[in-house]
Amino acid sequence: MFRPLTDNISHIAKKTQKTIDQLESLFLGNINVYIDHANVRPWANKLGWHIDYRRLKQFFDSFENFRSAKIYTGTLAGDSVSEKFIKDLHEWRFEVRTKPVKIMKISIDTTSIHPQSPILLNQFIRAALLRKLDIATIEYLNEKLRQMNAAGQYFIEDRKCNFDVEIGRDMVIDRDRNGVDTFILWSGDSDFAEPVRQLLADKKNVILFATARRVSSELNALQPSGLMIFDIQKIKNFICWKKEMS
Repeated sequence: MFRPLTDNISHIAKKTQKTIDQLESLFLGNINVYIDHANVRPWANKLGWHIDYRRLKQFFDSFENFRSAKIYTGTLAGDSVSEKFIKDLHEWRFEVRTKPVKIMKISIDTTSIHPQSPILLNQFIRAALLRKLDIATIEYLNEKLRQMNAAGQYFIEDRKCNFDVEIGRDMVIDRDRNGVDTFILWSGDSDFAEPVRQLLADKKNVILFATARRVSSELNALQPSGLMIFDIQKIKNFICWKKEMS
């Protein structure tokens, strides 16, 4: 049953009753939400709008059988924006799973690199594509790296904070101990294909909240087995920044 938590949600729901009816039909039994923030955050570039996590939580709280929303996101130590985001998530009553973001320094020092060598480039370009590049392209890219060296830059920073194991583990725990019937996963990552496949085999209801062309082929292949894919464009006005509402 959908009971709008705020007047604003109620107002939007009256204009999108078909979407609410669809979600009520999909949300069977107790429902939990699992949000892979690192995977979801880049969707804004494709969508042209941003997710307001406070509004998202209010939206799910409007469903009587909603139990919890778990969000998985890294903390960048000393970064005020990152630390405030974590604090806000707690205040909005998300179940927050976080750990420090790993910052890795990757060398782009071309000092001993031959202009035609792909040795530095293979850190950034997949081998299948690198093999297709001609010598002129490799020389051009190496020259760009040399220009960066000339400007005093010999390393770039890459950030990593993966939660695939934690999300999969929590879904299994919620299946076995917490009586969850419907699992709502916010991610299109292929790494979740196996836990989703297992949940479907266990006769659980799994819904992938995603956006077009942001779902891996491995997850798409599970639709005949019962995986539902829900396009978040349908609930944009419930969950986007207010200034971006249609």
